[in-house]
Amino acid sequence: MAGHCRAMAARLRAWLGMGCPSCWLRGWHRSPGLLGARLAHGGAADRLQQEYDAVVIGAGHNGLVAAAYLQRAGVRTVVLEKRHVLGGAAVTEEIVPGFKFSRASYLLSLLRPQIYAELELQQHGLRVLPRDPYSFTPLLEDRSSPRSLLLGHNMTQTQQQIAQFSQKDAQAYPEYEAFMGGLVLALDPLLDAPPVDTAALGQGSLLQRLRALQALRPLLRAGLALGWQLPRYYEVLTAPISKILDQWFESEPLKATLATDAVIGAMASPHTPGSGYVLLHHVMGELEGRRGAWGYVAGGMGALSQAIACAAAAQGAHIFAEKAVCHVLLGRDGRAQGVALQDGTEVRSKLVLSNASPQITFLELTPQEQLPKDFIQRIRQVDTRSPVTKINVAVDRLPSFLAAPNARDGQPLPHHQCSIHLNCEGTHLLHQAFTEATHGHPSSRPMIELCIPSVLDPGLAPQGCHVVSLFTQYTPFKLAGGQPWDEHARNAYADTVFDCIEAYAPGFKASVIGRDILTPPDLERIFGLPGGNIFHGGMSLDQLYFARPAPSYSGYRSPVPGLYLCGSGAHPGGGVMGAAGRNAARVALEDFRRL
Repeated sequence: MAGHCRAMAARLRAWLGMGCPSCWLRGWHRSPGLLGARLAHGGAADRLQQEYDAVVIGAGHNGLVAAAYLQRAGVRTVVLEKRHVLGGAAVTEEIVPGFKFSRASYLLSLLRPQIYAELELQQHGLRVLPRDPYSFTPLLEDRSSPRSLLLGHNMTQTQQQIAQFSQKDAQAYPEYEAFMGGLVLALDPLLDAPPVDTAALGQGSLLQRLRALQALRPLLRAGLALGWQLPRYYEVLTAPISKILDQWFESEPLKATLATDAVIGAMASPHTPGSGYVLLHHVMGELEGRRGAWGYVAGGMGALSQAIACAAAAQGAHIFAEKAVCHVLLGRDGRAQGVALQDGTEVRSKLVLSNASPQITFLELTPQEQLPKDFIQRIRQVDTRSPVTKINVAVDRLPSFLAAPNARDGQPLPHHQCSIHLNCEGTHLLHQAFTEATHGHPSSRPMIELCIPSVLDPGLAPQGCHVVSLFTQYTPFKLAGGQPWDEHARNAYADTVFDCIEAYAPGFKASVIGRDILTPPDLERIFGLPGGNIFHGGMSLDQLYFARPAPSYSGYRSPVPGLYLCGSGAHPGGGVMGAAGRNAARVALEDFRRL
């Protein structure tokens, strides 16, 4: 099997012109994607109509979710996507022939359980592959057999792993998990409702004020659930995660492994105040009823987007790719009345929901004279710094780690299905990597989360081969001295990452067939992520709940009547969650029924 893949790999290397790394993918004209340019059924549905009840800008997962809910309620809806493939950042693309990559987002956990059930996503083809164990941290140690930390859902086995480093930590770990779980359960109701509209509480008729008071219920439920633990939980939300973890544990490999969830996707260090919330955001999800679990989507993340799109189309929604919106159309009364496409086509509607970032929605697509100046200033000031460079790699064999060598037959071992954390021997390494990026330099020893989804989903790669996802940080959007993120800079950073992996798993570099390097500017250009930020804006406390995307506009409505924000730049923020799309659709539907 491995021999078959290596022979194929040799042919691919020759075909791709891999004499030097900078030429690796030049010859490959990328596939048009795994989802077609149209997802509509029969007759008039095969062509874009001139008028709908609602237009959704962008076919990211939130936009597709919003469209599905609107169409279910009888609102005639169309989704317009500028790329050739649906899904936004949740896409599957064949970058190297025969290798199917979750090109941007790569794991699933946060998708709201209501969306699974209400949109019947399993019936529309969604299949999730849970992981157990789920986290593997090999160490670089000057010893014949380096240690590693393997975390899974079996608490006894996990405690045994932790006990290699600290008996005290092994005993404390179940209590820590229960403590964090309590906070997650308390905050969970806040995800599925718009933030409280504080202005509405003091405006309008008595009936309108009473209706606004109902929005307080999720907030009150959260407060009651926190109970006497509120001061401790408040500290988790506001403190640096390093401070919180130091209160619970003493072993650095465990603290660094847990801290990765607090900084992933964030231009932040474990020592940054508020990083505790980012960790919490990443453990809020569930898979098959198991809290905090993450899994792979069979067929890659694009299969999730396809399932949501099919759910929307089955209800009658029209979904088109390669339809780039140029601007939002406004009537004389200042209401949104549809959109204009780059080809000059106009599509009229009563509602416009934007899955694009707040920056694109309000600074590019909406006429500036229709927006309050202080609102525009707020949107311009949103912190969109991103540390992320995503590297997708095709390999002809599984990596063999010094801390957990491969079996002779080359078959996957339990740790191969995990998120594999490299350069995580201690939180000081994460802080050092962050510090370099704040000075404009890519980290010399970057934080690396390595995933191999083809271990559980072999159809993503040719027989014996694998796809590897490298989610790495820290890389600044702008390099020191005004240097461009050109091909040389991209490859130099990728080589640094590969050198790091080679230290943990000798032979990795020789196994590489091809790679796709996405720096922060690439993530912005290709996927419309502002600053390359995977959350459409930082998840710091000053940019959440009441203040996302701006104070007084956190309830999905914008300053333009009929225009709504339904993407990750709205409450409750980023991740493949779908909550923003579902919540925005419900708000828009409420307004639609009053028209």
